[in-house]
Amino acid sequence: MKKKLVIIIIVSILVIYIFQIIVKKDESFTANWNINDSDMEVKGMNNVSRNVIDDWRITLVNYENSLPDNFKVELANIDSTRQFDKRAINELLTMVKDAKKDGVLDIWVQSAYRSISYQQGLFDEKVNKYLALGKTREEAEKLTLQTINKPGSSEHNLGLAVDFNYVNYDFEKTKAFKWLQENAENYGFILRYRKDKESITKVAYEPWHWRYVGSENAKKINELDMCLEEYIKYIS
Repeated sequence: MKKKLVIIIIVSILVIYIFQIIVKKDESFTANWNINDSDMEVKGMNNVSRNVIDDWRITLVNYENSLPDNFKVELANIDSTRQFDKRAINELLTMVKDAKKDGVLDIWVQSAYRSISYQQGLFDEKVNKYLALGKTREEAEKLTLQTINKPGSSEHNLGLAVDFNYVNYDFEKTKAFKWLQENAENYGFILRYRKDKESITKVAYEPWHWRYVGSENAKKINELDMCLEEYIKYIS
C-alpha cells in the first residue's frame, strides 16, 4: 500500500513538472509573438504613415486639410516679388533654366508663395464677383472654391506650388506646358490639378498649377497615374 502511494506521489510530481514546462514554453512563444508583431507594426504600416507625415515635400493641403495656425515656412526669392520654399527653390529655378536651354523661352513663374492675408483677399474678391452676378453667398463660395482655395487650404500658402505664365487654359497649348509634362517630374514637380482627377481634388483642372513633391514622389505619382490625394492614401 505504501509502495503504491509513493508511486502515485512521484507520478503526480512528474505531471505537475511537465505541465509547468509546457506552460512556460507557451508563455515564451506568446511573448515572442507579441514582440515580433510589435516589430512588424513599427517596421510596417505605422512606419510608412510616420514617414508620410514627416515628409514635408508631400504635405497635403486641400479642402479637407488646412495648414495649422502656427505654420511657418522659410522662403527664398525667385525674383524681386515672388518667393518659394527655400528647401526646394533650387529645383524650381533649375527647371525653368533647363526649359529655356531646351528652347522653351515662354515660361516664367506668375505666382508662387502667398501669405494667408493675400489668399484671403483673392478669395473675397472672387466671391464678391459672383455675388454681383446675383449668386447667393453659398453659391458664390462654392463657385469660388473651384479655382481659389480658402486661406490656409491653398498650396500657395504652403510655399510649394507655382502658377506658370498667364493663368488661363491657353497655357496647355504652349511649348512650356508640353515640356513640363515631359520633364517636370525630374525636378520634383507634378501637374497638381488634373482634368481627370477633379472629383478627387475638388479643384477644377489647372494646367498652369504645378506642385513640388520631390523627384522620387513625382515619378512614382506619374507612374501610378495618381493625384497627390490618391498617392498619400496609397503609401499610407
